[in-house]
Formats: sequence, structure tokens, C-alpha cells
Amino acid sequence: MDVLQILGYVGALVIGVVLGLIGGGGSILTVPVLVYLLHIDPVTATAYSLFVVGGASLVGTGRNFQKGLVGYKTALTFAIPAVISVFSTRKFIIPAIPDNIVVAGDFTLTKEMGIMVFFALLMLAASISMIRDSKVLLKNRANEKRKIKYPLLLLLGLLTGGITGLVGAGGGFIIIPILVLLAGLSMKRAAGTSLFIIAINSLLGFLGDVGHLDIDWGFLLTFTAMAILGIFIGIWLNRFIDGNKLKKGFGWFALLMGFYIITKELIL
Repeated sequence: MDVLQILGYVGALVIGVVLGLIGGGGSILTVPVLVYLLHIDPVTATAYSLFVVGGASLVGTGRNFQKGLVGYKTALTFAIPAVISVFSTRKFIIPAIPDNIVVAGDFTLTKEMGIMVFFALLMLAASISMIRDSKVLLKNRANEKRKIKYPLLLLLGLLTGGITGLVGAGGGFIIIPILVLLAGLSMKRAAGTSLFIIAINSLLGFLGDVGHLDIDWGFLLTFTAMAILGIFIGIWLNRFIDGNKLKKGFGWFALLMGFYIITKELIL
């Protein structure tokens, strides 16, 4: 095992620790760790990320079930179209994307490059959400009484599933505001419901890749186990460290990482 492989497994542990400490965001590191440290191609990396994110979210979901923080009806309304969308994206859309998307003179936008750039843009959006800490606004909006807009939830579930399928990230920073603003859930209940949706989306979406990707199950299960171990370490560290205070710092790190990926893929 070389140094980069060791760093890759350490990265899996860090992903879990971040998830355990701040309750989200850490999973967005999964694809960069798989691609840049372990040299896995982006298509396979996004598939692996779905499994890792799904497995990690499932652990958190178990805790939320016990605390009664999962809104089942809202979760299923959002998750059913999202699962259909993410599965279809992984099964049909990703394989259908041409290897060379755009060719202009000496520049060629490849499929792998396109996936990483789109992922980086999502990373920038997530980082801004963490830096701005929109939870205060969402908490105020969560206290307002409103009628649940089920048709809009179904539509946004489809769109979120498509994004999840393309980049292999859970998308909690997208789902939580939707659940607060459209379904009127409290912040805690929205976070718990979001984790349940992410677990369903990611694990069932991953099944769309099983037929056409050569999956290294030994590596994938080991990497996922390291991430889950990290979650328990992060939960333990939460006794001594305020995870919310770390969230803005992690947001800045994710912002820099997003710019790094765009620079590396399009310029370097």
C-alpha cells in the first residue's frame, strides 16, 4: 500500500469525522479523495461516493429514527421521485454521455472533466451555504405555518435526484432548505428527514451502476467502514468541540477545494 492509498483511507476517516462533528458536508469530500488521492476515474468515483454517502447516512438515520426526527410522509414524497431520478441518471444518462462532450480547437471537454467541473460548482454552492449559515433564516421560516406544497416537492425531488446521480453527493444543503421552506419542518426534523432521504437516494441510486461498472467490493466496503468509524469518532468529539463553530471553517475549505478542482480540470 503506497502513501496515497494510506492518505485515501485517512481521507475516508476524515469524511466520517466531519459528518459526525457538523452533521453534514463531509460527504462532499468523498469524490475528490477517490479521484485525486486514490486515482479512481470520476464516473466510478461518483458511483462509489453514492455507496459511501448512503452507508454513512444510514447510520445517522438510525439515530434520528430513535429520536423521532424523521417526517415519513414528507420524506417519501420527496424521495420516491428523487430515487427514480438518481437511478435513471446512473443507469442511462451517465453511460450515454459521450467521452468528448465539447471539442474547440486545442481544448476538449471530456466526460470525466465535465463531471468534475459540475461537482466543483456544486461544492462551491455548498460552501457558500455553510459560510453564510442560513440556518438562522431557516429557523425563523420553520416557525411559520404553511400548507405543504406536494407537487413542488415531487418536482424538486426529481431535480435533486438528477444532481445526486451526476456528482455522487448527498445534497443535504439543497434538501434541508426545501424541507423547511416547502414542508414547514423544523430545522432538526428537516435535518433528520434529509439524512433519511439521502440514504435512500444514494443506496438505491448506486444500484444503477452495478450492471455496467466493475466494482471493487473489497475496497468499497473498507472505505465505507472507515467513513462510518469516522462518524462515531466525530460524534464522540462533539462532546468537547462545538461542531457548528467548525462549519464555517469547513465551508471556506470546501470553497478553496471547489476552485482548486475547476483550476486543475480546466486550466492545469
